[in-house]
Amino acid sequence: MILSGGTGSRLWPLSRAGYPKQFLPLAGDRTLFQDTVARVAGPGFAAPLVICNDDHRFIVAEQLRSAGAEARAIVLEPVGRNTAPAAAIAALHLVGETEDGDDPVMLIMPSDHRIAEPDAFRAAVDRAAPAAAAGALVTFGITPDRPETGYGYIKAAGPFGAHDGVSAVERFVEKPDAEIAAGYLAAGGYHWNSGIFLVSARRYLDELTAWCPDMVAACRAALDGAAADLTFCRLDAEAFARSPADSIDYAVMERTAHAAVVPVAMGWSDLGAWSAVWDAGAKDAAGNATRGDVILHDTRNAYVRAEHGLVAVAGLDDVVVVATDDAVLVADRRRAQDVKALVERLKADGRSEQDLHTTVHRPWGSYRGVDRGERFQVKRLTVAPGERLSLQMHHHRAEHWVVVSGTARVTRGSETFLLGENQSTYIPMGEVHRLENPGKLPLHLIEVQSGSYLEEDDIVRFEDGYGRHPGGAESPAGQGGPGEGAA
Repeated sequence: MILSGGTGSRLWPLSRAGYPKQFLPLAGDRTLFQDTVARVAGPGFAAPLVICNDDHRFIVAEQLRSAGAEARAIVLEPVGRNTAPAAAIAALHLVGETEDGDDPVMLIMPSDHRIAEPDAFRAAVDRAAPAAAAGALVTFGITPDRPETGYGYIKAAGPFGAHDGVSAVERFVEKPDAEIAAGYLAAGGYHWNSGIFLVSARRYLDELTAWCPDMVAACRAALDGAAADLTFCRLDAEAFARSPADSIDYAVMERTAHAAVVPVAMGWSDLGAWSAVWDAGAKDAAGNATRGDVILHDTRNAYVRAEHGLVAVAGLDDVVVVATDDAVLVADRRRAQDVKALVERLKADGRSEQDLHTTVHRPWGSYRGVDRGERFQVKRLTVAPGERLSLQMHHHRAEHWVVVSGTARVTRGSETFLLGENQSTYIPMGEVHRLENPGKLPLHLIEVQSGSYLEEDDIVRFEDGYGRHPGGAESPAGQGGPGEGAA
């Protein structure tokens, strides 16, 4: 079971609500989500069950497809309720698919963690599996290598029954201050709480029912009322909203008499802030970790990332510099957690930069904002092979399309025609239209919108292949695609 509902606000401006950190390549060429899927591929593991934010459903599907993986199911949360209800949904889903008496074992993993040693992780899962099958609720405790104050801790007790490598949990500890964390490291027997669990589905439901019966009832009703939406399972929104919000730790693990921990050193990090990304990255002789087009002079222990253009840093130590094409972050690396406060300020000010990038991904491909002014805006569209936008019209704007590469099939009113490279067309205001890519290569196209009103609630959608509603007001003003404001 892969949990994919976070927003990763501390990794802004790269991670944003519309495209958060689990879908980004922060620790290699693959995204964190794809690394999580790959970690449990092969013998001993069934296809993953993914629970994600409704707005991210097409991103999840595309990242699975590009990684050559398939999901057992992709379940859509209509609203966030933390990890305990998500795990309940997965457990109910699995129990409903199995024969009476069967009790599938669930490996519950966040989608945004880095594990540098996946073999060590799988070995730890193997050690935990017999205990989980016997009814233990197992968590994985990371062997600490420093007095970290950003993680919760687990205090291990003696052996858990006759299961080798598995300890009983004496207690869970909230994030400590530096002095207490140093004491834990010196004392031994304390482990960082990874938020990864191995539990049997029925035992988890039994425990959750004992402690949080309203949560199980709401999740059961949400799953009973779920509807198929293309390849997704859409939970009943009203029922799921009735569930209390709580984490697996608080709802079950800190209450149960069956909590166990498997200590493991596996190069784990939750990559919760830019300081953690710096810590996990390859560094030069001066302790700098960089990515992209970066030039440094007299700079030490910095993390510098250029997503767009050149970034040059001189005479600064212990800094984070992250540049995208619409925002630049400069922060003291030792205060990287403060980035969340900046994101809260952006939200309070109604700034779109906290939510979406200039490149926005859609089920048919993506678009990127190039320029915008009074009565016009310019976008670059990329339509994947075989995909098409909805059949739509706009009341207040006209559109001009120029094909850069590939082949476009255009529906305009009653006519349908093909456009090749360097060819163009005009879509008058109020005209019903559609753009398709009938080819085997991506279609790249420049769109110029002109008119008195260019926001994304100016759309009437007549037909759509992705199950989206007819309106376009789901996206922030001015941030939707060409009539494709819905996620």
